[in-house]
Amino acid sequence: FRQDRDLVFEALKSNGSALKYASDEFRQDRELVFGAVQSKGIALEHASESLRQDRDLVLAAVRNDFMALKHASEELRQDRDLVL
Repeated sequence: FRQDRDLVFEALKSNGSALKYASDEFRQDRELVFGAVQSKGIALEHASESLRQDRDLVLAAVRNDFMALKHASEELRQDRDLVL
């Protein structure tokens, strides 16, 4: 399960929380993580550090669940446009 990208993608689209069970490789995959945060914004917690710096991805997460902002990079947490 953890290595089958298509299966992981479908699981994440329906339940973003499943990202915590994905391999490190998948936690770095922008498309997979984007699907996860659109489903459950707080899944940003399990994304790779580099993706927590991705403004578009963080914005999608925050739009789904404002609490996801606490898992964004420090720089993005200070981004006034993102916070408002």
